Amino acid sequence: MATIDETLENARDAATDFLNAESRSPGHVALGIAVTAGFALLATAFATGALKPDRAGPRNHSDHAGPVTERPRGPISLVLPAVFSATTLSALRVWNAPSRPGRKGTLGLWAAAQAVNALWIALRPASRSLQIAAAMSSAGLAAAFAHEARKLDTRAGKLAAPIGGGVRLANRIAD
Repeated sequence: MATIDETLENARDAATDFLNAESRSPGHVALGIAVTAGFALLATAFATGALKPDRAGPRNHSDHAGPVTERPRGPISLVLPAVFSATTLSALRVWNAPSRPGRKGTLGLWAAAQAVNALWIALRPASRSLQIAAAMSSAGLAAAFAHEARKLDTRAGKLAAPIGGGVRLANRIAD
């Protein structure tokens, strides 16, 4: 039977491994958490704040009575966009990776991807060509970040690559 000290030590080791924080000070790790979570939450807040429900009614919409842009309700809807953006945890691992020439550029790609995603959500492109541009730019930046993150830390690259299992898990949580 494990003691409380052993359990805490195992949890600390698992968190250190997951965050890639083995050689980093607690202050550096805390700053990384604040920067990545703060930036992701800021981008999410910007995007969702820009969405105003269309209260004019269901003019050309099938038989939906509610506003088209209304966000899902519940606490999970506040957390999912930022935390499960497919790259936030990966960016934290990159932040904690040993200093290398490509680390700042990789974090810059992550910040650009977050900003572009927030911008596209705020703009709500209506035409097919703009929707394709939004999807391609978001996917391209995410892929570029995942590629560069994998060079620094293999696990960070794997975290950044979107997978069906993560989407399935998020949908189950939301249900």
